[in-house]
Amino acid sequence: MKFSKVVLAYSGGLDTSIIIPWLKENYGCEVIAYAADVGQGEELAPLREKAIKTGASKIYIEDLRHEFVTDYLFPMLKSGAVYEGKYLMGTSIARPVIAKKQVEIAALEGADAVAHGCTGKGNDQVRFELTFRALNPRLQVIAPWREWSIRSRQEEIDYAVQRGIDVPVSKEKPYSMDRNLWHISYEGGVLEDPWKAPDETMFQLTVAPDKAPDTPEEVEIEFNQGIPVAINGQTYAPVALIEHLNQLGGKHGIGRIDIVENRLVGMKSRGVYETPGGTILYTAHQELEYLTLERETMHYKELISKKYAELVYNGLWFTPLRQALDAFINKTQERVTGTVRLKLWKGHCLPLGRKSPYSLYREDLATFEADTVYNQKDAEGFIKLFGLPQQVWNLVNKE
Repeated sequence: MKFSKVVLAYSGGLDTSIIIPWLKENYGCEVIAYAADVGQGEELAPLREKAIKTGASKIYIEDLRHEFVTDYLFPMLKSGAVYEGKYLMGTSIARPVIAKKQVEIAALEGADAVAHGCTGKGNDQVRFELTFRALNPRLQVIAPWREWSIRSRQEEIDYAVQRGIDVPVSKEKPYSMDRNLWHISYEGGVLEDPWKAPDETMFQLTVAPDKAPDTPEEVEIEFNQGIPVAINGQTYAPVALIEHLNQLGGKHGIGRIDIVENRLVGMKSRGVYETPGGTILYTAHQELEYLTLERETMHYKELISKKYAELVYNGLWFTPLRQALDAFINKTQERVTGTVRLKLWKGHCLPLGRKSPYSLYREDLATFEADTVYNQKDAEGFIKLFGLPQQVWNLVNKE
């Protein structure tokens, strides 16, 4: 099959650096590179020259940071979604916004195909292609890792060297990295052995917890209907808010995780992640929900959060179910408004206080001192009725 014009999701990393010449060699097509700015910052600076030098006819560099935060990160934060109890899904949640813009550029350019550099072993191929199918099922997809004869990162490096392509990976340091506003992920290389600890020099957003300041630091996060709006009384725009918390959390060694996770495609994979600002926000948001959500809604939302995490991780963002869950979640967040005070200290993010105009905590009900609003004798009848099914079952089934 031949294509006239292909839009490639381009990062300038090892995979996409060699895909441009590979597409031209194997498909004889014009290649338009597209790079999304989702908060990787300085990594985008040399991409324009590099893409053209490598053979692209043009490159789009799109600033998606605000959209990424408001339309993807904040909805995920409100959902409380965490994959397998640890992973805050910085890579997973970035793929839909990147792929969505790629589809838009393909339409603008009249391209007949899109391409990505995701491996045939990973989750990202699914996340990109499910978005393509959801938004424009007529687009053809080229996934070089499922076609070419290259089978390892070492062979990729050799391919690049043969064509004079500079890549930010060497045979001595072959782990890959993905960075955005929310986190940095690391995988491959020495990390493929789950027994080996990661090299401390690898980390870029956080100091080692044992090297963090000995003096703890307090921070107050203010929310309005589940969305963070201020830090220590100062209002921030969405992108700036996360950037500031990344700096604050990183200084105190907050947000590192090391997980052997279950990939969608079937195997287990080890990933190391830094999510300093996100960890602070998740902790604060949960504490505010403890204060403002009534019991049944809170417990049911915990079930929803797990499913929401699966949808994000598996690339099912543009689905009716995710939209329906958002409607439920947004309803729960109507009174998740208030302020949470946290202590940041040597990798720990500890709640110190929380307040809200919609607090459901009543000291006159919860106190262990004398009160006039709670009749303790009422508990006797409640216990009898609450335990009645258990009592009857034991009476009937008594040996």
